[in-house]
Amino acid sequence: MQPDTKLSRPTNPALERHFAIVEIAALWNLSKQTITKYFEDEPGVLKHANTPTRKRRTYATLRIPESVLIRVHTRLKQ
Repeated sequence: MQPDTKLSRPTNPALERHFAIVEIAALWNLSKQTITKYFEDEPGVLKHANTPTRKRRTYATLRIPESVLIRVHTRLKQ
């Protein structure tokens, strides 16, 4: 009897693979700015922003779960 080779997807978003903006930009052959626009207000995206000071501007790091990546891709191809 052959073992089941079917991979199961995690049901919990915390256990999914999370992508960085640069990874998606390379996969989709688009700029980092374009990918950021697609995902910055998308529900489910993890956002971490530093605290701005007078000398430093605010930077935000986005991590996109695989399910959100698939959802946005499906929406964009319609």
